[in-house]
Amino acid sequence: MIRRTMQFMHRPIYESRIKELVHQIVPWVQPNDRMLDVGCGFGALGHAILNSPSCPAGVTIRGLERVKRGGEMIEVDAYGGGKLPYETAAFDVVLLADVLHHEPDPDGLIAECARVTRRWLIIKDHKIDGLLARLRISLIDWAANAPYGVPCLYRYNTQAQWTESHRRHNLAFEHELTAMRLYPPIVNLLFGGRLQYFVVLRKADLR
Repeated sequence: MIRRTMQFMHRPIYESRIKELVHQIVPWVQPNDRMLDVGCGFGALGHAILNSPSCPAGVTIRGLERVKRGGEMIEVDAYGGGKLPYETAAFDVVLLADVLHHEPDPDGLIAECARVTRRWLIIKDHKIDGLLARLRISLIDWAANAPYGVPCLYRYNTQAQWTESHRRHNLAFEHELTAMRLYPPIVNLLFGGRLQYFVVLRKADLR
């Protein structure tokens, strides 16, 4: 009962998040692109991208998840950790949307995502910035994931740590947002803004 109530209360926040992510991601997609959504859950983000009026023709999106839950909105491959089950540069765009702070080995996952993308690696995650930032992020993280049984590691980066991570993996900045209007206004005031991070990256030797 408690879990269902939390899911119901979280729905408008989740829908607002999906809408804003689609708005930010679609401009980086080209016709006939192959996209991979790592940690896709049920595939709601990929499904929303494909159904956006702004999505170019011919785009395909594949999902990757630790456990296939059934009823996914896009095609999903199971993933047991370690090396991703794809060839190098198999995709034009790879998405990591609120995945890395749940990942025990974020460096390893970033390296693999950089390997399998041909053009962009797009990361959306949290960022410690502002008053009681870690506490506020932890609260929204728990509220978003507890109803679905997703464990939280409560491990988040500062801006400096994000920058260092990108450099460590030889990834260059193409576009970066250090604050986002991700949620409905009141919720965004407490849990959005500078607590949210979005970046489009490319391999530094790719021009």
